Amino acid sequence: MEKSPEEMHPVKAFGWAARDTSGILSPFKFSTRATGDKDVKLKILYCGICHSDLHQLKNEWGFSKYPMVPGHEIVGEVTEVGSKVEKFKLGDKAGVGCLVGSCRSCENCNNDIENYCSKAIATYSAMYHDGTPTYGGYSDIIVVDEHFVVRVPENMPLAAAAPLLCAGITTYSPLRYYGLDKPGLHVGVVGLGGLGHVGVKFAKALGVKVTVISTSQSKQKEAIERLGADSFLISTDPDQLQAAMGTMDGILDTVAATHPVLPLIDLLKTNGKLIMLGGVAKPLDLPVFPLLMGRKLVAGSGIGGMKETQEMIDFAAKHNITADIEVIPMNYVNTAMERLAKADVKYRFVIDVAKTLKPDE
Repeated sequence: MEKSPEEMHPVKAFGWAARDTSGILSPFKFSTRATGDKDVKLKILYCGICHSDLHQLKNEWGFSKYPMVPGHEIVGEVTEVGSKVEKFKLGDKAGVGCLVGSCRSCENCNNDIENYCSKAIATYSAMYHDGTPTYGGYSDIIVVDEHFVVRVPENMPLAAAAPLLCAGITTYSPLRYYGLDKPGLHVGVVGLGGLGHVGVKFAKALGVKVTVISTSQSKQKEAIERLGADSFLISTDPDQLQAAMGTMDGILDTVAATHPVLPLIDLLKTNGKLIMLGGVAKPLDLPVFPLLMGRKLVAGSGIGGMKETQEMIDFAAKHNITADIEVIPMNYVNTAMERLAKADVKYRFVIDVAKTLKPDE
C-alpha cells in the first residue's frame, strides 16, 4: 500500500514560495522527509539569491514547477544525521548547492560529474526519487543525501560562502576543465555580476592575467582596485576591442541576457575558448567563419560535480575567496528580485534565513 504524503514527508517546514509565473514570493508551509540512513538535516542559516532563481520564478526557461521555494546557495548547521552518514556530525557547518540527487550509476556519476547526469535532481523545482517536489533554501530546513552536501571550512564566513555553492563552482569548474588555470595565461571575464566577480577572484588566485569585459565604464575602478583584475575592456568600444583582438586564451561569459558573441570570439587567440556560463533564454547569433579561421571553441559549462564543489570551497577557504554580498531579511526578497533584475546589487544578495524567517508572517 502506497504511503500518504504525510507519511513520506512527516517533518514540518516553512519558507517563502512563488505560486505562479508572477514570481511573487510569500510565506509557505510544506513538509519534508524524515532523515534517512544516508541523509543530513540542515537548519538553514543563509541562502544566496542566484540570477537563475529569478529566471525560474518567472518560468523564463520553461520548466518551472509551482509552488516553488527557490534557493540553491545554502549554508546551514547539521541538526540530524542518518545512521549511515560518514562525513558529517551534529553541529557541523555544511552547504547544499544546485543538486540534491542523481542516478549515482551512470558514466557521468561514476566520473564525479553528477551535474551532467541525465537524472540529476535540482535542489528546487524538480521531482525527487520518491516523486515529491524539491524545495530550496528560502526555508528553515532541508534534508539531503550526504553525497550532495559539502563541508564548509571553519575559517569561512558563512553568509559570504553561500554564493560559492553556485556562482563559485560555476566559474571554478570551467577554469579547471578547459585548462585556463595556468599562470601566465590571459582570461577575460564578461559581466561583473554575481558570477563574474567570483570568477575574477578564482582566476587571479590561479595565477592568470584577468581582463574584465563590461558594457559599464562605471565598473572599471571596482574591477581593478577591489577585485584585482589586471585590465578592463568596454565591450561597446570599437577601439578598445580592436586593440585587444587575439590576446586572450579564454573567456568566461557570465552574461544571462542576449548579447553579441562575435566581438568576444575576435578577442581570442588561435585555439582560444569562449565558455558560456549564463543561462541565456533565447538563441544567440553564432558566426562560424571566425571559429574556423582560428580553430576557436565556443563551449558551455554548468556548475560542477560534488567532488569538485568540495575542492572549490576548500580552495576558496585557502585563498580567502568569498562573494561580495548584501545580507537581507526574508521579507525583503521580492524587492531584492526587482533590484536583481536591474543588476542593482554588488554582487550577491544573501538571505539571513536563521534570523529573519518568521513562521507568523
